Amino acid sequence: MATHSTLPATVEERLAGWAQIQERRAQAPQPAHPPATITLSRQFGCEGFPLALRLQARLEAATGLSWSVLDKALLEKVAQDEGISMRLLTDLGGATRYLEAFGFHPLGRVTQTQAFEKVARALVQVARQGRAIIVGQGGAVLCRGLDNAFHFRLEAGFEWRVASYMRFTGLGREAAEHEVKVQTRMRDQFIRQALDADVTDTGYYDAVFNNERHGVDAMAAAIEAYVGGALV
Repeated sequence: MATHSTLPATVEERLAGWAQIQERRAQAPQPAHPPATITLSRQFGCEGFPLALRLQARLEAATGLSWSVLDKALLEKVAQDEGISMRLLTDLGGATRYLEAFGFHPLGRVTQTQAFEKVARALVQVARQGRAIIVGQGGAVLCRGLDNAFHFRLEAGFEWRVASYMRFTGLGREAAEHEVKVQTRMRDQFIRQALDADVTDTGYYDAVFNNERHGVDAMAAAIEAYVGGALV
């Protein structure tokens, strides 16, 4: 399992900040109407995490309060709490899923389905409290019944997503094209199997952004304006 000492500094800081926020929220009286939670779904290769960070900065400036960004930091938190392999959690929806479908997993090891159930419970618990930005993990589907949750999705053309992934990873075109195709298919299929939902269904979202035409600044401003009075 990954430890704090092996995590990048930015992730360490976000984990520490997230823990402090949760401690303060646990001690504070629960409001009758919790502040907003925002979920960000994205096609593989879109700028979901950069958007989350930009949105976090805008919302903290607007409200004067701390907001949590939950992605792999949430997975690490669940891994630490539940003793689940971080490798298993970060591979949710990956090749391990297909091996498990044929019964190939060590005796007694937590399956991906079981791990995802733990992630889902933690995610919904945080979403209920509000002031959270949830990236991926089927957040729009899991939180669709919460009155304080707002849901947004990023999409873009295949060529744009490949170019974006190349910039992010330094991979060549052939490898990047392969990764975008495989990850898009496997992630969508995992959510379909785990939650019986199609994350490409626009009915789950308050708005869908074309990341090819709109950068993170414009999208963050639009989301802040849309959520409006529900921020606090």
